[in-house]
Amino acid sequence: MNTLWVIANIILFLLLIGLLFYMQKKHLSFSKRVFSALGLGIVLGLYIHLVFGTDSNVTKHSIEWFDIVGSGYISFLKMIVMPLVFISIVSAFTKLKLTSNLGKISALVIGILIGTTAIAAAIGIVTSLGFNLEGIELEAGEAESERNTQLEQTVGDVEDMTIPQQIISLFPQNPFMELTGARPTSTIAVVIFAAIIGIAYLGVRRKEPEHGEFFAKIIETIYTIVMRMVTLILRLTPYGVLALMAKVTATSDYSAIVKLGKFVVASYVAIIVMFIVHMLLLLLVGKNPITYIKKVMPVLTFAFTSRSSAGTLPLNIKTQNQALGVSEGIANFAGSFGLSIGQNGCAGIYPAMLAIMVAPTAGVNPLDPVFIGTLILIVAISSFGVAGVGGGATFAALLVLSAMDLPIGIVGLLISVEPLIDMGRTALNVSGSMTAGVLTGKMTGELDEDVYNQPKQSLQI
Repeated sequence: MNTLWVIANIILFLLLIGLLFYMQKKHLSFSKRVFSALGLGIVLGLYIHLVFGTDSNVTKHSIEWFDIVGSGYISFLKMIVMPLVFISIVSAFTKLKLTSNLGKISALVIGILIGTTAIAAAIGIVTSLGFNLEGIELEAGEAESERNTQLEQTVGDVEDMTIPQQIISLFPQNPFMELTGARPTSTIAVVIFAAIIGIAYLGVRRKEPEHGEFFAKIIETIYTIVMRMVTLILRLTPYGVLALMAKVTATSDYSAIVKLGKFVVASYVAIIVMFIVHMLLLLLVGKNPITYIKKVMPVLTFAFTSRSSAGTLPLNIKTQNQALGVSEGIANFAGSFGLSIGQNGCAGIYPAMLAIMVAPTAGVNPLDPVFIGTLILIVAISSFGVAGVGGGATFAALLVLSAMDLPIGIVGLLISVEPLIDMGRTALNVSGSMTAGVLTGKMTGELDEDVYNQPKQSLQI
């Protein structure tokens, strides 16, 4: 009987896939297809959850089949991320318009990412204090057994890591190994390696123009092919969103969410406040935040469902360039650096909130200005190299708590609600990198105002 129900769920899922394909054939906009997939995924997931429950065999086996589409799509995105990061950074150096402002652009992108992360940390601190979350640590002992093997391994890797060691871990070791994503800091290592190649290219172009021109043509050709691959993969986005959202709503532990509801609500309050900060920053440079929201919503929707900043990178760069008017070079820099530097949600809000929550258990006054200032500084420094995939927030939290000499047990307590909170955090991370791209473009004069101000701009996908 269970097998029949699984088959029925698979048929229903395939019918929804067919509906999305029909919408594509009718040339409905990319945004409409993504939002339709989001709604259909929620309905499908709730149906499975309410009828069969979270832990039933029907649910587990149905989701396994859905995962062929959902996890398969994420795998394709991860496949393209490292080549895209590498070629995007190198190609940025080969574009004359960008290289003339290279130092300024790099400084602005990194400065905005780190600055907004510091603001995010402050918001996380205020939110924790405002919601009086310190008491949640009292339940940590009940959750010790819930820590999975991966968390234990991460604790072992991070617990004794000093800040200088964290900085050293950012540097590339074996570029071929880094391109496989072997380390949590591989993304930033690839960025650094690509930047070194770009700087070398500038020297060659100056001394041996013919070789520089030849290299630039090769890079431009590879970039064109990689971006074509990106387009092909992004066309699968609605189907991936459908499968991922169905999985989230069908398998979420709603009892744990209720139990830790205060922390979940506080987290989303902080996320929303930080998102408002992004809008205020856009206002400061004279850009309409409503226009920004309308154009980036499909990107944030995918980031929300996938929980992967890295997986969202192709859509992030395309949206910055095609819909927001950010130059290719700046979009590449902002999107690529945003994967590992200054993630407002995962590396800013989350570690700061946890540090405030556990501070009293370590005999530290969370209202101490010195403690708060030190915490914000360490959060900003530790935000370098945070992996842009699901689970990066756990890594960031362990780094900050260890650096502040605070207990890390609370990380295990919150594993049960991690997926729900991580969805909002990832969307905020992506918004932070896109905001950095728009602000940098505006400050350097490389923002196409006509494209940004255009009311409706559909991505060419």
